[in-house]
Parts: sequence; C-alpha cells; structure tokens
Amino acid sequence: MSFRKLLDTWAQSAQVETTDTEYHIRLPVDDAAKLHALAEMYPAVGLESIITDLLSTALNELAESMPYEPGDTVIREDDHGDPVYGDAGLTPQFMALVRKHRTRLAGSGD
Repeated sequence: MSFRKLLDTWAQSAQVETTDTEYHIRLPVDDAAKLHALAEMYPAVGLESIITDLLSTALNELAESMPYEPGDTVIREDDHGDPVYGDAGLTPQFMALVRKHRTRLAGSGD
C-alpha cells in the first residue's frame, strides 16, 4: 500500500488483523509529534492504527526497494527467449524469514 492509499484508507477507517503481541517503543519527539498530528487529523482512525499502518506501509516499500540480484539459476525465459535468473539478493531471504515468523506468530496467537 502506498502512503497516498494509506491516507485514503484512514479517511475510510479500515481495520486490519493484528497479533496479540504488543511492541513497546520510544520515539523521537518530532516523530511522536507527527503521529499525534495525524491522529488529530484522522480522529476515527486512532493513534495505534496510524502507527500500525505507517509501519506496514514502510515495511512493504522497504521490501519492494530491495535490489534484484541475478543468481545462477534460470527460472524461466522472457518473451524474447532470453533467460531470467532467480533473485540471489536480499528479497528471497527476507521473504523466507517473513513466512517463518508469520507462521510462528499466527500459530502461537502472538
């Protein structure tokens, strides 16, 4: 989800699935002030949902920005018959770890 779509979602007050685990953090004062400003602008959303949505959007954009690094294995051919190599960069490792932790968190209720 892009940040623009996030603002549209807040305007509609959508809900997302959350874990039972709570994450306690301390924020820089300027970041906390920005969060409270957003909470005041979107009072139906709530501060916790704003933090959750911003973190989710940032993590998705981070994953999308991981550079593709061609590996040694050909996974398919493109429209011109040229080989397309599997990603040997950070993305496959990140996605495997995401699946591992999602399974753990969903299975334990945390």
